[in-house]
Amino acid sequence: MITLYSWGTPNGNKLHIMLEELGDAYELVPINLGSGEQRAPEFLQINPNGKIPAIIDAYGPNGKPLALFESGAILIYLAEKTGRFLPDQPADRYRAMQWIMFQMGGVGPIFGQLHHFKASAPKPVPYAIERYTREGERLLKVLDDHLTNCDYLVGSQYSIADICTWPWVRSWVYTLNNSIEPWSNVVRWYQSIERRPAVVNAIEIYDRLRATGRR
Repeated sequence: MITLYSWGTPNGNKLHIMLEELGDAYELVPINLGSGEQRAPEFLQINPNGKIPAIIDAYGPNGKPLALFESGAILIYLAEKTGRFLPDQPADRYRAMQWIMFQMGGVGPIFGQLHHFKASAPKPVPYAIERYTREGERLLKVLDDHLTNCDYLVGSQYSIADICTWPWVRSWVYTLNNSIEPWSNVVRWYQSIERRPAVVNAIEIYDRLRATGRR
């Protein structure tokens, strides 16, 4: 049994999607970021960095419990454990890894900073908003150019690279109130993933967590 510690954020939603895609039973433990539950001593024993998501796999390597944090690491772990959503061919496997790193080193931090300066900063900072908006648009163009001749980030295979990136593109639309219409290939990719039943379920979980704090 996987225990997932999460909340309604793009990084949390990656794991909601992955676990819904895998279709196995899991326990969701909400960590209410607004009330500071991520700083509770009990949670810091699982993730000393005090962020979501994190998991405990009761049946980890050698049948022993394993606690993991960082959404990318968790996605890779679950993909390798189940043999799903990570290509078998070495070249494609590394291509998946590169797009995961692209999201974690670029898309996530840039979109996150834009959200901070648009929604959380004590005073408007026009320079920061413009800077992060422009960089976000550049990253979307990188994705759009790549998706010109492929359905997913690794060719024809839906993978954890897509699962990793999709929630952040969704945040560009629904949290940052921006459009992805200028990037037609991103729109096509986004909509094809949005229709997946597991993704529909994951969004319901995301919305429920943000609205009530409980699944």
